[in-house]
Amino acid sequence: MGKERSIWTGAISFGLVNIPVRLYSATVSHDVAFHQFEEKTGRRIHYKRVAEGNGREVPFDKIVKGYEVKKGKVVLIEPDELEAIEPKKTRTIELEQFVDLHEIDPIYWDQTYYLGPDTSPGARKSYELLRRAMADSGRVGVGRFVMRTKEYLTTIRPLGPGLVLETMFFPDEIRDFDDVVGPGKTSVAPRELEMAKQLIRSLEDRWEPRKLKDTYRDRVMDLIQKKARGEEIVQQAAPEPEGRVVDLMAALKASLGERKGAPATPRRARARSTTRARSHRRSA
Repeated sequence: MGKERSIWTGAISFGLVNIPVRLYSATVSHDVAFHQFEEKTGRRIHYKRVAEGNGREVPFDKIVKGYEVKKGKVVLIEPDELEAIEPKKTRTIELEQFVDLHEIDPIYWDQTYYLGPDTSPGARKSYELLRRAMADSGRVGVGRFVMRTKEYLTTIRPLGPGLVLETMFFPDEIRDFDDVVGPGKTSVAPRELEMAKQLIRSLEDRWEPRKLKDTYRDRVMDLIQKKARGEEIVQQAAPEPEGRVVDLMAALKASLGERKGAPATPRRARARSTTRARSHRRSA
């Protein structure tokens, strides 16, 4: 049993294999939640459900869902009509295929969950066999399951000592880049491309997510605490945007010049010390 209560229990199923698992939330939001208040009195603002046209408040049990099929024409749907066509509730994550992880673009991933083994006999060993087989083969499972009356497309992949489940967007939910941004390709000179690559190489480092902090949230909480203590808040003017077109080549040259004068990152420093050690051994 996990340290936290699972939000779904069932089994991973593929072929004749059935592995009992439990689903847990893998992420938590730390966004600062604000409420709305009347400016002068500080009284909390609440919203009411009112009918368009007459402004009368409508009780929650008198509200039904509807869909506007065209301007002015609405189809109302009763709760029991939706229940009749809901996806069949099952307790299995049906894996339909195993694919190379690198074939899945991250744009398809939505929400992340941890998958842990169930406490039933043999579940942990079957779970570990699947995790290690996927880790060794570089393959991840793609399938679907139903949670809270909604069917999800999903990926199951190994992560550290366990498995994670990613709910995914369906292909028709992914917007085409050209439709959103617009088509258009620009040619670049080989020399410009090489300089851009050189700048990227100069900034290469290890992925260390623990070093990344939500500095805006920290500033918001600091502001709240200062106001709670009655401190005077001195507002600083935001810097004006420059509004000028940047010469990419000039910017690349300036950036590379700064990087050459900067101290080596730990990764590059290690590489240089290793090279010096090898040279010393050869000379000895």
